[in-house]
Formats: sequence, structure tokens, C-alpha cells
Amino acid sequence: MQEWGWKRIAKSVGILYLVLTVIVTTTLGVIVVANLSNVGRLAHVMQLISGDYLEPVTTDQLVEGATKGIVDILGDPYSTYMNAKENEELFQMIEGKFGGVGIVLSLKDPKKLVVLRPIKNSPASKAGLEMDDVVIKVNDAETSSMAQDKAVGMMRGDPGTIVNLTIYRERIQKTFTVSLTRENITVPTVEGEALPGHSDIAYINISQFASETGTELKETMNTMNIKRFKGLILDMRYNHGGELNAAVQVASYFIPEGPAVYIVDKKGNIDTKMTQGTYLGMPMVVLVNEESASAAEIVAGAIKDKGTASLVGVKTFGKGIVQTIFPLGGGTSVKLTTAKYLTPNKVSIHKIGIQPDVVVELTKGQPATLSPTDTNFDNQLQKALETLQGKLK
Repeated sequence: MQEWGWKRIAKSVGILYLVLTVIVTTTLGVIVVANLSNVGRLAHVMQLISGDYLEPVTTDQLVEGATKGIVDILGDPYSTYMNAKENEELFQMIEGKFGGVGIVLSLKDPKKLVVLRPIKNSPASKAGLEMDDVVIKVNDAETSSMAQDKAVGMMRGDPGTIVNLTIYRERIQKTFTVSLTRENITVPTVEGEALPGHSDIAYINISQFASETGTELKETMNTMNIKRFKGLILDMRYNHGGELNAAVQVASYFIPEGPAVYIVDKKGNIDTKMTQGTYLGMPMVVLVNEESASAAEIVAGAIKDKGTASLVGVKTFGKGIVQTIFPLGGGTSVKLTTAKYLTPNKVSIHKIGIQPDVVVELTKGQPATLSPTDTNFDNQLQKALETLQGKLK
């Protein structure tokens, strides 16, 4: 029978103290331990691992595992513990700059790594990867039971390094492997031009909401001389969202001055995000689809509530909650769902989505013509054009 020496108990309590310190400092600095037996149970497990587990385990590993487990038990796919590497990658994504192959993954099926689109001029684009390709292996690792975040982390890396992706292309029912050399990927989040064949119609595509998206939009509209156009089509299809403040900056151009979104925390406190008085006031149509989510829905919801444009496409994804990143030290952090958001009419769209004013689906197998280069428009873009032309008569 194993003897419980005071030194081993002290060591376990010390480890437990570190774990609890992480929890305490991550929150507001106050935590009430209501059930000391649970704390004792955790200390017991720590002691057993430290004293009896066959393989060596460091205190850092135990702290990281305990912290991750506490967040995972919430069962919230949007709340997660991030180690130093994952934390760095998240902020690179927010900034729109990272080392990788240039693939945006779909939200539709979290159990599959489905390519939503390759980023223009990226290694993935140059290798000919297409929308709806499925990544079934990253190097030799099967992705069928792999979380998307982990797979994304494996595909990213230092520029100049190589990663092999095994791809299944359903439309030709073939599997093949591509060897990609990672590059510095800078994601342009805003593209704008005159709609091909319609010099009086502006077309702007926003692919995500990164920290500089508001600035990019302003610069794009200045370059286009936006006021020379009679109307605007804003395309936010396949936009998975991103930074809240960027969404408010973007919404400021498309709704009059006032509330863009309400952020409501667990205590019912409301933080009203106001637009910045840069409203364009021009006839407009907004394109959305089932993968328009989060920050994209903030913009779409504000526009719909204010009636400044017609929404065309299909119902949006329905992510109406807000995550906050809390640093833990050592480069790690925890991302937690801390609030929900409401549209200007105080409507919650979480798990509901936003219904367009004009519903139109893509023809089966038809790719969306994002940032089109000719007049061969997909069904949704064509309907958006017709809807806008109706407003201009």
C-alpha cells in the first residue's frame, strides 16, 4: 500500500495551487470554492499522477491539461484553451497575416476539412485546389477525427517549409496528393471594382473581418471613387466573421449614425456599439449565404433592421455570440463566450440566422462568382443585380 507522505501531498497541493491560480487570474481575480471535496479530489488526482503514474509528467503539462479540461467541459465549440502556438496563430489570423498554404475552410461540416476557397495567389491557389475539395490527410495524419483548429495548425508553419495534403475531389471522385511550400499569407479582406458589364454599379466583396478591414474598406472605396456609382452590391457570402470592432466600422458606411449592435453579458449589462457617422446613403443590395456568420451577421443584421439595403441569398449561419480572449501568461490564452449580441432592433439571431429579403439559391454544383471578372454571374449575384436595378428605376 502506497504511503501518503507529507512531501508528496505538499507537492500535489502546490500543483493544484498553480492550476487554481491560472483559473483565478483568468477571471476577475475572485473565485469562491463552494465544494472543498472537489478541490480535494483534484489534489488527489494530481498526487496520484505525480507519485504513481508510470511515465514522467511535468507540472506544466498537468497545469495545461487541467486548464484545457476545464474549458472543454463547457461543451462550447467557440470557447477554447490555446497554447502559445495556437494563441499566436489566432492573432496572426486576426491581423490577416500568417505563414501557411492559403486555404479557407468551410463551416458547413465540422467533421470534414472542406475547402471553402483558396486565397488568391497562395500556394493552394497555384496548386489548383478548388472549392469543395476535401483535405483527408495533412502529411501522414488522417483528418477524419481531427478538430479543424488542429488541422489548420498543422497546415500553417514557417514560410519555405513543405506540407503534403491528400485531397479528395468529389466532382471527379479522385484522390491525389499535393506538396505545398508554405508562404507568408496576407489576406486582403476587401476587394472592390465596377461590376463587369455595369460601369455604374459598384461591387465590393468582404471575405472576413480582420483588424484592418475597416481601413481597407475606406481605402478601397476611395480608390474606386465610390460616389461616382449609382448603386452598390456588397458581397459577404462565405464570410465567417472576425473582429467585432471591424464589423462596426464597416456597418458605419451602410447605416445611419446610431446603434450598430448591442452586446449583452451574462448579467444583462448592455454595451451599445455606435456607428461613426460615415453613412454613404446610396442604393445597395447585400449578398449573404449559409456561411455568412458572426461579424458578417452583425453588419447584415444592422442593414436589414435599418432598411438601408435588401438582403439577397439564403439564410445566414446564425452565430450571435461574442468571444473574449483572456491572456494566461507564457503566451497562452483562453477564449470564452462572454456575451451575446442583438441587432439594432434587439433581435437575437444565434442558432437562427438572418432571413434574406429575396431568397435565391445557387444552382447545384454552381460556384459562387466572388469578385467576378466577367459577366457570367451566378444566380445569387444576378438576382442581386436585378434587385438593385429595380431600386434605381
